[in-house]
Amino acid sequence: MEGQEEMKPKYDSTHGKFHGTVKAENGKLVIVGKAITIFQEQDPVIIKWGDAGAEYVMESTGVFTTMEKTRAHLKGGTKRVIISAPSADAPTFVMGMNHEKYDNSLKIVSNASCTTNCLATLAKVIQDHFGIVEGLMTTIHVITATQKTIDGSSGKLWYDGQGAAQNIIPASTDTAKAMGKVSIVDLTCHLERLAKYDEIKKLVKQLISWYDNELGYSNRVVDLMVHMASTEVKKQIRLLAD
Repeated sequence: MEGQEEMKPKYDSTHGKFHGTVKAENGKLVIVGKAITIFQEQDPVIIKWGDAGAEYVMESTGVFTTMEKTRAHLKGGTKRVIISAPSADAPTFVMGMNHEKYDNSLKIVSNASCTTNCLATLAKVIQDHFGIVEGLMTTIHVITATQKTIDGSSGKLWYDGQGAAQNIIPASTDTAKAMGKVSIVDLTCHLERLAKYDEIKKLVKQLISWYDNELGYSNRVVDLMVHMASTEVKKQIRLLAD
């Protein structure tokens, strides 16, 4: 672990060199003096989150995205889990959109997708002022770890095996063009009431919004985590006051 796990944070291909201290020791990754316990397990049930003091877990494997599968983390001793992807059945919250509806009784929530976090802020401005009847969204998505650098085989769709940097590859999220660090959403919508061009210009400069689908999205997950924790603290204070 020591060689690989030290090198990755130090030398990132996209963001460059990390100038802080990084070292691996005693099964932990120590970054700028802060020790992070490392687990290498395929089954979340085996991970002892409670022993590590992890009260909140961000499920970011992309494998455990349903309530049933994600409950495995709770068995390991953590209090709550945030799924960093769309979920078929977990309550979904986006900071700045509906986070105030979070209830402290919820143990598992989804932070939606990176694209949703970008699109929601765009759509909210138009929805609040003009109302949206329907809309069409296209995202030009950055290359992800699941795509190939050169042409190869693919187990499902043949075009998924093509090199991502050289091709336009359609996907369920409308991945269209490889970009270096960020992704873009283009929103076209049918409004409830007539809106003049000058009115829209006062609200938004342009209906195209870029987003950092890694670091930016991770920060939104942290924001949601902080909100959830603060909600729990407020509840405890009310109980003590009563």
